[in-house]
Amino acid sequence: MEKDYKISLLLDFYGELLSQKQRLAIEGYYNEDCSLAELAQEMGITRQAVRDIIKRTEQSLLQMEEKLGLYSCFEEMQRGLEKIKSLSGDIIDLTDNENISAAAAEINDLADTLLEKQV
Repeated sequence: MEKDYKISLLLDFYGELLSQKQRLAIEGYYNEDCSLAELAQEMGITRQAVRDIIKRTEQSLLQMEEKLGLYSCFEEMQRGLEKIKSLSGDIIDLTDNENISAAAAEINDLADTLLEKQV
């Protein structure tokens, strides 16, 4: 299941770099839950050909991630923003200084905004 999720995420990052046939096959298989037979009929090729396209495209996506690392950077950014949000929340909870509390609330709001934009 995790591999399926990862391929779908990699498709979000690198899908535009794939050929139309690759994108059609892998999006249908992973995002639309189509069977190989359904995809074969839609694409006018054999099930084996669809399977081969999907397997090669999976490898291409994994290689793109290995070389470019966009998904890894995205995950790291998500973790960093979550940590900033948590720490700013702690500051708000622990301080009596209104200026510090207001600044921490602003940081918290900014982290929320950035997290929403990334999803």
